[in-house]
Amino acid sequence: MSERSKDELIDAQKQVIGILFEVVKRLQTNNNLDDEYFQLIVKENKNEKKIEDIINQRKENSKIVSRLLEQLET
Repeated sequence: MSERSKDELIDAQKQVIGILFEVVKRLQTNNNLDDEYFQLIVKENKNEKKIEDIINQRKENSKIVSRLLEQLET
């Protein structure tokens, strides 16, 4: 294997690791948001604005995870 091929492989591995790290981080954030969401729901919907913010953030995280996973497919 040539030196250039090895460097390209290492760069690709770094990109995959970076993408996977970001995916895990976003999914963990969604898990934390789920916990907060359910706690707020239990409090009789007094925090409707916060609930809406959590839902929007979860949607954004899901979109980012989808885009990151698409990058791994290529």
